[in-house]
Amino acid sequence: MKSRLIRWILPAGGLIVIFILFSASRLFMPGGIMPKEGHPCFFIPTGSSWEQVIDTLGRNVNIRNQRIFIWTAGKKNYPEHIKPGRYSVTGKMSYNAFVNMLRAGRQVPVKVTFNNIRNIYELAGKAGRQIEADSASIAGFLSDPANYVKDGFTRENIISVFIPDTYEFYWNTSAEGFYSRMLKEYNRFWSGERKEKAEALNLTPLEVSILASIVDDEVAKAEEKPRIAGVYLNRLRRGMLLQACPTIKFALNDFTITRVLKKHIEVDSPYNTYKHKGFPPGPIGCPSKEGIDAVLNAEKHDYLFFAAKADFSGYHNFSRTLAEHNRYAAEYQRELDRRKIFK
Repeated sequence: MKSRLIRWILPAGGLIVIFILFSASRLFMPGGIMPKEGHPCFFIPTGSSWEQVIDTLGRNVNIRNQRIFIWTAGKKNYPEHIKPGRYSVTGKMSYNAFVNMLRAGRQVPVKVTFNNIRNIYELAGKAGRQIEADSASIAGFLSDPANYVKDGFTRENIISVFIPDTYEFYWNTSAEGFYSRMLKEYNRFWSGERKEKAEALNLTPLEVSILASIVDDEVAKAEEKPRIAGVYLNRLRRGMLLQACPTIKFALNDFTITRVLKKHIEVDSPYNTYKHKGFPPGPIGCPSKEGIDAVLNAEKHDYLFFAAKADFSGYHNFSRTLAEHNRYAAEYQRELDRRKIFK
């Protein structure tokens, strides 16, 4: 009887071992997890429950054996360690590798690109479409100076922190996280040579950014930016008004104006550089790197005026005297009249 029992137990034990080895091989072999067609990435929002994660995966990922996946996740305590983010399944993954990726929060970053931004609301709109923080939360954060006064910025000049480019972020970035990251980029940008050049011009980085935003808006041809920056710097050194048309458009919040008229320059605003000397309270848009470098490397000349050329080429005539400038300006005004451009 005893020998028969042993003969039965030994094969049964072997079967158990084989079953365990087979299950383990399925756990570690690629192919248990694959992306669904048209779903290269999936998102796990902040605060997601285990049930919500299961639902998200069901819509975005092919899981060959749901029971093995859930068992693996449970053994690794993933339901208690859910990390939000943007994830990607590339090719065939094992259950073990997939759960390890989720539990460790190994996300795929997103690229956030912005340029030609005039205010924090446009910025919030672009960034909010690319990270978890929505436009309302980003705009709300940037609208409250208490969030950044310690860093030396005001509601009027906070836009200078956001230098247009393409940046990598984790998708689950908050509004505060977005600002903190961009502040680091700003400080990195303004270290070393650029800061030294600003000091040589007797300008702060913020003043350079303000002037760069004006130059960006004023100039259609990039090669003219250093020359026009030089004109504005000459005016500042002589104590003249900047008289920059882009600041009038900003003050009126009307960027459709193609012809700045006398009635426009009567606007009561600290951004009216036809009335107030020096710099306006802040940039009139996100200053580009090109615009900032144009100011820092401005042409040295003795021009004090410029007027758009009457051929509408996008280039300007530069003048040293007001009389010469007025002749060029009159030519341009006549061409505007001929083309029936009155506003």
